[in-house]
Amino acid sequence: MIQEFKDFIAKGNVMDMAVGIIIGAAFTAIVTSLVDDMINPIIGLFMGGVDFGGLTASVGEATFTYGNFIMAIINFLIIAFVVFMLVKAVNKAKKAEEEAPEEEPAGPTQEELLTDILAALKK
Repeated sequence: MIQEFKDFIAKGNVMDMAVGIIIGAAFTAIVTSLVDDMINPIIGLFMGGVDFGGLTASVGEATFTYGNFIMAIINFLIIAFVVFMLVKAVNKAKKAEEEAPEEEPAGPTQEELLTDILAALKK
């Protein structure tokens, strides 16, 4: 069982996934800061200084902080857009690489040309 676990962990796709999760977590922190510190103030200006984080609704004893939900949606849309742009750029680079013209075979060398000319002159 231990050997099977080691084999599972050593697989390349598991390691790639782990790296992706770690980078994704760091990326989420960056996007959250972008939304909280830069986008929310701009949205607040257009909406008369509304702070989404403070939007709540109460029903009896329950308090619904739907402003946090709105912020989560904005974060998701920004992350989805950035991931879309990254995938689009990678696909464009792959397509350009696939469409790149193959190198044409090298022509005859100077010595081969001179040999052909000399043979033609001898005839």
